[in-house]
Amino acid sequence: MSRDYIITVNSTVDVPKTWLAERGVPVIPLKYTIDGETYQDMEGLTGKEFFAKLREGKMAVTSQINPEEAKEALEPYLKEGKDVLHLAFSSALSGTCNSMRLAAEELKEEYPEAKIIVVDTLCACLGEALLLYYVLKQKAAGKSIEEAAQWAEENKLHVCHNVTVDDLFHLHRGGRVSKATAVLGSVVKIKPMIHMDDNGALQVIGKERGRRKALNKIVEMAVERARGWDNEIVMITHGDCIEDAEYVAELIRKKMGIDNILINNIGTVIGSHTGPGVVATFCMGSKR
Repeated sequence: MSRDYIITVNSTVDVPKTWLAERGVPVIPLKYTIDGETYQDMEGLTGKEFFAKLREGKMAVTSQINPEEAKEALEPYLKEGKDVLHLAFSSALSGTCNSMRLAAEELKEEYPEAKIIVVDTLCACLGEALLLYYVLKQKAAGKSIEEAAQWAEENKLHVCHNVTVDDLFHLHRGGRVSKATAVLGSVVKIKPMIHMDDNGALQVIGKERGRRKALNKIVEMAVERARGWDNEIVMITHGDCIEDAEYVAELIRKKMGIDNILINNIGTVIGSHTGPGVVATFCMGSKR
């Protein structure tokens, strides 16, 4: 008789807490500091309050989960006699995944009968959530922890992140893109197009003149990448610009024929790096 297992994630999945609670998925949060206050991601400031501060020119600094916090978060499930499958925030963007792995190693020594599998999703934001959505389906279909983890490993590079930001200032300041790239993106009305590469890092892959063209482009990219894939759901995130997200959703309904669309404000930790005005689509596709 195999043990029951629980799937855990980092707060960078950026779906509503209620969505995770309904599916029984515990969250291990990163933190952010703004205006002299430190908060847990998904707690503290609302998206509106957070982006209002960024628009005022306040800086947000994020901090990864350390191994102690990771261990503390995972141990209760092992004490209950459950195994753990953790889907971690991309190792190319944070040391969090490494902390989760170190915690897993320590816990395996203390709970030799337990299975603790950490998957480096090489995804961020709703890309992590999309992978989670399908891994939960594997679990619901009765797949073992190893089978669910294997599915995640085999399919994580099929999670396509198509992103546009208002400017590259926040990504550059957080060390996520180079100075040269940031300068390119700061030209007025030039909107950078970004995707997540196979190493789980953000790459600027083009630029569009004007916001509307940039929004159209992230839909075109999704349509192109999704060819031949049966997408049950498409996810859209935004940095406090719901009208733009709704516009993108409408285009996806028309061009992809998908009505099951989850729209959510980008979380505070990822939003610290993208700044307000980010919009992104997430779908399964043949390649990123």
